[in-house]
Amino acid sequence: MSEDRVDRIQAAWHTERPDLDVSPQGVIGRLHRIAAHLTAELAVVYAKFGLSEGEFDVLAALRRAGTPYERAPGEIALHTMVTTGAVSKRVDRLEQAGLVRRMRSNTDGRGRVVQLTPAGHRLIDKAFSAHMANEQRLLSGLTPTQISQLEGLLKTWLTDLEPPD
Repeated sequence: MSEDRVDRIQAAWHTERPDLDVSPQGVIGRLHRIAAHLTAELAVVYAKFGLSEGEFDVLAALRRAGTPYERAPGEIALHTMVTTGAVSKRVDRLEQAGLVRRMRSNTDGRGRVVQLTPAGHRLIDKAFSAHMANEQRLLSGLTPTQISQLEGLLKTWLTDLEPPD
């Protein structure tokens, strides 16, 4: 296996601070670099549909809700891991584009919900199909066994880092 940037960084630290175990950088540094590459690669697909990552997230959260494809803003925040303030700004942009609409809740007379419009439904279905094809492409350098192993390891680690839902 060839040397990469993380190997070179670790070697430099080993020379400068031989008293420290820098082996965690092998995992953390590579994950950090991979995350940056993935974010850039995913954003290309979102942009093809005129969406930012956050706008894609909101549309996807509404689509996953099932018929009638609506959620309260607080629910959207939970399903996209952003604040309700950030959701509000995203919804504003999506509403101006005719992809969502704000409505009174049928179950809570004082509450409001955000609902996909037919145009938003069509757009997120197309964008999500392209997104899944892109993710398949991004994983194509790994075997199915490697993908399964990596998913299991990451799930175990993430379970330790995040509180249960």
